[in-house]
Amino acid sequence: MKILYAIQGTGNGHLSRAKEVIPALENRADVDILVSGIQADIELPFEVKHKYKGLSFIFGKKGGIDFLNTFKKNNTFRVIKEILSCPVQDYDLVINDFEPISAWACKIRGVNCISLSHQSALLSKYVPKPTHKDWVSNMILKYYAPAIQHFGFHFENYDQNIFLPIIRKGIRQLQPKLGNYYTVYLPAYADKRLIKILSQIKNTNWQVFSKHCSETYEVENLKIQPIEGKAFEKSLSNCQGVLCGAGFETPAETLYLGKKILVIPMKNQYEQHYNAASLKKIGVPVMKKLKQKNIPKIEKWISKNQNIEVHYPDCTQMIIDNILSKYIITNELTNRVLQNSI
Repeated sequence: MKILYAIQGTGNGHLSRAKEVIPALENRADVDILVSGIQADIELPFEVKHKYKGLSFIFGKKGGIDFLNTFKKNNTFRVIKEILSCPVQDYDLVINDFEPISAWACKIRGVNCISLSHQSALLSKYVPKPTHKDWVSNMILKYYAPAIQHFGFHFENYDQNIFLPIIRKGIRQLQPKLGNYYTVYLPAYADKRLIKILSQIKNTNWQVFSKHCSETYEVENLKIQPIEGKAFEKSLSNCQGVLCGAGFETPAETLYLGKKILVIPMKNQYEQHYNAASLKKIGVPVMKKLKQKNIPKIEKWISKNQNIEVHYPDCTQMIIDNILSKYIITNELTNRVLQNSI
């Protein structure tokens, strides 16, 4: 079987998970890799055969998505051209991690496309939902990367096609300790805002991983540094706790390591509000914004212990085998129905 594994390159979570998924796929099939998007800070240690600019959401500096910059960076004609040129017809199956170019190419050409992503989990009616509704964002979740079958990842097994998070080997191999600092990953906030707020929390050291700097520097009780995989893993392993957005991979890895966590969902990023609802349900504190009036909430979080136990076993190969077996069975049944109807 020849498989195209297509990965969304906006943000780092999709690519981090891909580092574990790709070897499991290669154990069972001939695999080519496609990546679209321009917002990731990490590189895959595998050959990427197809690269596209795709449809990327651009992070702002005030806690949310920069819609003006997102509009400027995404060219409709380029996206259509990429979809039409994507060679999905050369593959028996496309496995898609919320990647729109290959997904729409499959839909146009009638090629089998299976979704394997965190976003797929959010389509289940059993997943905790945000208190507010956003029909535009819900439409994006449903139609941004269409597929014939959906398999998802979430913090808990909410539904039969929802798996627990894939924790990469680099995190599993860590031996966590309690250092004298907190790790911060809030890519939608400017360094200036982080410094302004966190410097007011005295007797606390912060290691900030920033999308907005190219060199490491220190201001008062903050160390600001560019995002780099090994440095982030080391910081995560030895910190007291993590202050981060309500993405998926970073909170899952933090919980796996037994660190306490405080999340701030990104403004206008509905997926993160879904995640915040699930995290709150298992005991993770959620803060709406990083602003002056919320400093006491951060101080309260620092002063308290947080004991949230999770069990995320290493089941990547089992997940891939499960998906491929279900696809093969479904495909065979479909073929039989078509043959009988002729």
